[in-house]
This record gives sequence, C-alpha cells and structure tokens, in this order.
Amino acid sequence: MIVGFTNMLIRALEAENPRTVFVAFDTISEPTYRHELLLEYQSGRDFPDDLTSQLDRLPDLVEAFGLPWGKAPGYEADDFLAAAVAFEEKRKGSTLVLTNDRDLFQLASARTTILHPKRGVSELERVGPAEVRERYGVEPEQVPDFIALRGDPSDRIPGAPGVGPGRAAAIVKKHGSLGAALDAGGFPDIADRLRGYLRIATLQPDAPIPDLPDAEPRWASAAELTERWGLNALTKRLRERA
Repeated sequence: MIVGFTNMLIRALEAENPRTVFVAFDTISEPTYRHELLLEYQSGRDFPDDLTSQLDRLPDLVEAFGLPWGKAPGYEADDFLAAAVAFEEKRKGSTLVLTNDRDLFQLASARTTILHPKRGVSELERVGPAEVRERYGVEPEQVPDFIALRGDPSDRIPGAPGVGPGRAAAIVKKHGSLGAALDAGGFPDIADRLRGYLRIATLQPDAPIPDLPDAEPRWASAAELTERWGLNALTKRLRERA
C-alpha cells in the first residue's frame, strides 16, 4: 500500500507538474451520516490489519512530503476531494482528481478532469464532461441522481427496483433530476428511500480542508521517513529526486 501509493504520487507529480497535491483519506473506524441513512452502506468490506496499519501511516508520509491532506470523522475521502475541487474552481484554477471511484465523475467540469486508472493497465483515463455523458448518458452534476436510481453494488446502494443504467439515464434526462422525477409522481412507494440514496451519492463540498498553497514535494524528508520504515528501494527512488 505505502509503496504503491508513493509510486502513484511520484508518477502524478512528474507527469502533471501540479502547483500542489492534496490527499484525502477515509476514517474507516467512524461511521458517517451515509451509514445512518443506509445501514447496509459499504457493508461487507474487509480491511486486514496489515492494510489498515499501512493506511494509518499514509498521512505521516504525506506530511513528510510537505503536502496538505484531509481526514476527519463524519466525512469520506471523496467529500474532501469535492471540497478541494470547489476551492480551486472558485479561484478559477484547474484540478486533476486521481481516483478509481466513479462517484467522483460528478466533479467533472470545464476546469476539473478525473484521472481514472484503467483496469489491468497502468494508463490513466482522462474523464471530463463529454466522457461522463458518453459513459452514463447524463451530465456530471446528474451523476448522483443516476446512482441513486441505478444503485451502486460497491457501496450497497440498492437503487430503484428494475431500473438499470439506460432507464436511470432516461429518467434523469427527462426530468432533469431525481427530485423532479419524484415530485412528478415517480416511484411513490420508495420516494423517501430514493431521496436518501441521493444524499448518500452526493459529495459534500463543505468538508473542512486546509489551505492549499503552492507546494513543492520535500523528497529528502519523505526519504528519511521511508528509510525509518525500512522501505529501502522506495527510499533510494525518493533520494534520486531530492
């Protein structure tokens, strides 16, 4: 986990040369309002002790790099990324969001591009509004409505019974939003549940994030930390960049 994370960070820094990097983390041990809305939310996920111990170390590594990061009870990593995107778009900047979570496609815009790893290859797919429309048939801001209707097996969101991707997209396109579809009388028996699913799928851009000033990675400082952790090959790679 630590080595894979650092290699991906190095790759992104060298390929994109961003003004800064912001890293967001989940608080695995703390439930969020999403779990209160849906008891089954993200159920069945197993995190071995070895994995969680490495995850717990990652904020220290990001700190050693001199880069900002976000983690807090009640929020998911995706919420912090949404807040960072909102911050950068407000200052008329451009953002790249590196994630394998398609929920973040809702953040795609003229200024924000999602870097999505392709399965089985090391290539990163660049996803903007056009790619979201091609993939889902809806606008990026309608992705939460689409997810609430279609469901999301990875998060255990059931969606509306009998509604697949095509019908979900058609409903959202026709009414503009799930809320409008429900107001028009759609799915009366499960309307409240669907509104809950929509809240779950919608990212929270009010998550508390630190300042995001320009920041150059501190390679030497990161190398000192990985050396203490006994990650010699990674330490060598970091020192070559120091």
